[in-house]
Amino acid sequence: MSFKSLDELRSSCAALPAGNEQAAAAALARQAILTKPQGSLGRLEEIAAWLAKWQGREMPRLDKVQVVIFAGSHGVTAQGVSAFPAEVTHQMVANFAGGGAAINQLSRIAGAELSVVPLEVERPTGDFTQEVAMNEADFLSAVSAGYEAVREDTDLACFGEMGIGNTTTAAAIASALFGGEPASWVGRGTGVDDAGLQRKAVAVEKGLVRHKDVLEHPLRIAAALGGRELAAIMGATLAARHRNVPVLLDGFVCTAAAAPLHKLDPNGLAHVLAAHVSAEAGHHRLLEALGLKPLLDLGMRLGEGSGACLAVNVVRSALACHAGMASFAEAGVSDG
Repeated sequence: MSFKSLDELRSSCAALPAGNEQAAAAALARQAILTKPQGSLGRLEEIAAWLAKWQGREMPRLDKVQVVIFAGSHGVTAQGVSAFPAEVTHQMVANFAGGGAAINQLSRIAGAELSVVPLEVERPTGDFTQEVAMNEADFLSAVSAGYEAVREDTDLACFGEMGIGNTTTAAAIASALFGGEPASWVGRGTGVDDAGLQRKAVAVEKGLVRHKDVLEHPLRIAAALGGRELAAIMGATLAARHRNVPVLLDGFVCTAAAAPLHKLDPNGLAHVLAAHVSAEAGHHRLLEALGLKPLLDLGMRLGEGSGACLAVNVVRSALACHAGMASFAEAGVSDG
């Protein structure tokens, strides 16, 4: 889908399928007769029902797991907000293509198909302390690219990002959407020192002041303060909802990218599970604001979709138990 206007995108964000409650109920009913005390597999049981709901079948499958990394460049790096130079974004895209990044290894272990979508990496967004990051046309183009990246036949999707400066962008979006002191959303990202951390906080504050007129409009916030890869993640998350594809959400940047969907509709991220809580400051708080409970807490802060891809193995374990365990009757085990 190619979105032509913010109004068209806003309407698409409001037209959300509800998921298949009958399939979820059937999955939970199956969990109740498997050879274990009820509830003893904890969140693995919930994951099985979640898959069933959004795939629309009592016995879900994970034959086609899609991992998509979106890459973009950020003008706000001119404010000295990253420990790495902006050209690393382009270099890491090449590293992904060469198979040398963490996400390449994690997607292989997870049995997932990895693809990378560079979004005009050679053309940074505007520095949001001085101007909008993206005009409406650029924003809609990035959202549309993300939307088109999700295949109809995908069983589970994970999205990742690469973009030097994007934790500053994510902090600005989170602060604009959910309030609070701008500095409270800012973390060390790629490992900035105390002076760099202060520069990030100042940049976020300047951005919020400059774009104060759009702070009641989630999509305009995403355009004014965001990045192409974040816009694409929002578009991909929306496409997944329309195509009944469950999503594992990665770290702080991906969560901030998807957050406008929640602000537009409190059920906008109902098809999403938080794969992990990252070590980046603000991520735990952002997950709480979205009502999402992370599956993993491993102190990760890499990005690239790494936490989401790692959680695929947890989801596979949940499905293996759901599909492979015997019932009490089948195993001849007394259920009490």
